[in-house]
Amino acid sequence: MVFLNSPRRKITDVAPEKKIQKFLDLLELATWSLPETEVRCLRMSRMIWCNYWCVLLLSSLIPTSLAHVDFFTSIGQMIDLLYTEKDLVTSLKDYVQAEESKLEQIKKWANKLDLLSATATQDPEGFLGHPVNAFKLMKRLNTEWAELESLVLKDMTDVFISNLTVQRQYFPTDEDQTGAAKALLRLQDTYRLDTNTISTGDLPGVMHKSTMTAEDCFELGKIAYTETDYFHTELWMAQALKQLDEGEESTVDKVTVLDYLSYAIYQQGELERALELTKRLLEIDPEHSRANSNVNYFEFQLKKQRQAEAKKESKDQEKREKRETKTKTKKRHTKNPLPEREKYEQLCRGEGIRLTPRRQSRLFCRYYDNARNPRYLLGPVKQEDEWDNPRIVRYHDIISESEIERVKELAKPRLRRATISNPITGVLETAHYRISKRRATVHDPQTGELTTAQYRVSKSAWLTSYEHPVVEKLNQRIEDITGLNMDTAEELQVANYGVGGQYEPHFDFGRKDEPDAFKELGTGNRIATWLFYMSDVTAGGATVFPDVGAAVWPKKGSAVFWYNLFASGEGDYSTRHAACPVLVGNKWVSNKWVHERGQEFRRPCGLTEVE
Repeated sequence: MVFLNSPRRKITDVAPEKKIQKFLDLLELATWSLPETEVRCLRMSRMIWCNYWCVLLLSSLIPTSLAHVDFFTSIGQMIDLLYTEKDLVTSLKDYVQAEESKLEQIKKWANKLDLLSATATQDPEGFLGHPVNAFKLMKRLNTEWAELESLVLKDMTDVFISNLTVQRQYFPTDEDQTGAAKALLRLQDTYRLDTNTISTGDLPGVMHKSTMTAEDCFELGKIAYTETDYFHTELWMAQALKQLDEGEESTVDKVTVLDYLSYAIYQQGELERALELTKRLLEIDPEHSRANSNVNYFEFQLKKQRQAEAKKESKDQEKREKRETKTKTKKRHTKNPLPEREKYEQLCRGEGIRLTPRRQSRLFCRYYDNARNPRYLLGPVKQEDEWDNPRIVRYHDIISESEIERVKELAKPRLRRATISNPITGVLETAHYRISKRRATVHDPQTGELTTAQYRVSKSAWLTSYEHPVVEKLNQRIEDITGLNMDTAEELQVANYGVGGQYEPHFDFGRKDEPDAFKELGTGNRIATWLFYMSDVTAGGATVFPDVGAAVWPKKGSAVFWYNLFASGEGDYSTRHAACPVLVGNKWVSNKWVHERGQEFRRPCGLTEVE
């Protein structure tokens, strides 16, 4: 059968079912000149091959678009994977049970024959002198041993392998594993978690504690390494080494971990530590060729570095003295403001700006009916001021449990990777996230300088009002409470955040340098944003406004609202906001972007630019 794999024989233009039949025919021909026992084996092989190829044919009919759905970007869709795995475990247990049953039958047969042969061999002539014993011997060797052979050769894996082959179409890919790993690194940075805290599973509010093995830590470090992120490579390789030093049994050995760790440290410029770790590696494996060459290289570079430092020391000392003298005569400059990234992460950790008592005293809770709207005269909504400038308000108990479940039910089948608006073309594009320090950049709309690009790790779906009465009811509710026309608003967007799901700082409205941002809609700019929180989040997941220091935390059943534009139509740049990474929990939100057209008499223009 070797010719089937020969590169000289091309059968790619033959239909798959014909290939299978041809293979089976060849298999049948090959049995003609073989003994009966071998024929049985080959026929069984034929049956197995037939089942296998049928499964492959069926799986090839499944659309490839269903095969991979970026699981790591949505916790909601990852739930389906748990049930897939549960089904596979059930199938695996059935297989184990079938194998155990088969072995039990073989064991009983072996024990029975062991006793029989022990008795028979004590007096073979006398034993066979009994005609029944002679008949049974012939029967056993001619029939029963053949049956036993068939039992031994019986393949119990067929059902399990068939199930596994079909289910594999929906398994996560390398991209999902990498995405989940990057999410852990992102959470580690944002919430300042040390590797040991994550490895031991001691996260705030966790219900199902899960620990990481040395191999898990090593894999995380390897993913950071492939992204040339040597900072995180060092952290996670060091954690893997720590767990191995503590005696944890693992498939990963210390030599491999030390190899990665020493190189990551070298790449960060710490020659002495890299040399120390490489020497430790050689103590375990003296024949390690790369480590031996690295030791010589590190020692040479270290010597060269020290000589250069000693040579410069005398010159630098003189320069430092002059500089210190000048510094004393100068006034101290005020500290530069924190970069946006740091302010964003501080707010996510709950370390943001606190309102002064005077500003805090201006924030109130009230029952609100929007100028005696008929729908809310008898049952006004609960409104709470979250921030004064820009004004951010929260509406409590504004969406019911049943409405939330219905919206999620409608959205789940359509969840797709979230998109962001391209700042140049205005076209919606898939938002990818990279954890490497070599982050992609875009032009900052305020300064024109290159800045870190916006990234979004979530999945979203759009629901129109005519699809279900609940969606129409929610749109009407938003209109009644805000007083704004929903006819020109965008459809209700439902989003579910994935592992470490987030949306980095961004504006909801189109800036002056983005004239085509919403050109296709023909409804003007986004005047306001309404955001439903459809789940509580155990830890993380806040909506933060870095420029002003506001942080709004998810509360199931509530919604927040703010204007993106001043009454004059000018953009309010203080509304730049972000969704913090979800540390623990599952975050569901839905938002409504309201546009300018149709609001001319509902929110008249102001007299000044910032009114």
